[in-house]
Amino acid sequence: MNMENMKSRDIQKVWTVNERKVSGVHSAGAVLEPGYWEDYDPFLLLMEDKFEKGAFDVHPHRGMETVTFVIDGAINHYDSASGDGGKLQAEDLQFMTAGRGVVHNEAPADGERVHTLQLWVNLPRKDKMTAPRYQNMRAEDMPIRQEDGAIIRVFSGSSGDIVSDTLNYVPVTFVEMVMESGASVSQDLPGSYNGFVFILEGSGTFGENKVVAHKGQALWLGAADATNMSYINVSANEKLRLVLFAGEPIMEPVVARGPFVMNTEEEIKQAYADYRNGVFITQNE
Repeated sequence: MNMENMKSRDIQKVWTVNERKVSGVHSAGAVLEPGYWEDYDPFLLLMEDKFEKGAFDVHPHRGMETVTFVIDGAINHYDSASGDGGKLQAEDLQFMTAGRGVVHNEAPADGERVHTLQLWVNLPRKDKMTAPRYQNMRAEDMPIRQEDGAIIRVFSGSSGDIVSDTLNYVPVTFVEMVMESGASVSQDLPGSYNGFVFILEGSGTFGENKVVAHKGQALWLGAADATNMSYINVSANEKLRLVLFAGEPIMEPVVARGPFVMNTEEEIKQAYADYRNGVFITQNE
C-alpha cells in the first residue's frame, strides 16, 4: 500500500460495551448507542446480541439497512420481500436494505444460542423508499487479503488491493481481521469516512496514538483530510479478532422511531400509518 500523502488516523475515543440481560433468552450490549446521528453518520446503532429462539418476533423496517454478522451459531431468516431469507451460519453476513418497507424475523435454530452483531446504516433521502434488497454473504465466498500473520475478510468496500463486490447505497467498508500475536496491518479508508473498530477477541494497539484496547471495547477513529485517503494501523498484542466498519457520512436530518428511520416527523407518521393499515408490504408488490 502506497501511504504517501495518506494520513495515519488516531483513535479519538475508546469505550467498553456493557452487556445487559433483556430477558431469559436474550442479552445485549450497545456498541453504538442510538441517538448520536450526527456523530456516527452514516451509522445509526450497532447492537451485540446473544439470544435463543423467542427473543425476537416478526417486525418491520423502513428507510435504512441492517447489516447482520453472525459471530457464533446459526440464524434462520424470514422476510416479506423474498419469503425466505435463508440461513446464516457463523461468520456469514447479511445486508438487508429495508428501503420502502420489509417485515422480517431472525430466529436461531432449535436449541441454538446465537451471538450476532447488527448494524443499522442510514439511507439517504433519495433512497429511503427504494425497493427492498437482500445480500447474503457466505464467509467462504468473501474475498480475503492475507498479510504476515493476518487474514482480513472483506465483506464490503476494500482492503489493500482486495475489493468486495457488495452493493451499497452508502459507501461502507466492513472487514473482519484475525491476527496472530505480533502481526500488524494497515487498513486504508477514504479520509471522509467515519469509522470504528469493535474487538471480538484478544487485545491490540491501534492508531497513530497507539491506543491499547481489548475484547469488548470499541474504538472510534479520529478524523482525516476528507479529500485524501487515510489509514488506520492495527497491531496484535495477542491473538486478535476484530471488525471494522467505516462509511461516508450522509449529512441529512434523521428522525428515527422504533424500526423506522426517515428525514421528517411526517414521514415517520406515514410509515406507522402504512404498517397499521396493511399497505406496508403491498407497496413492494
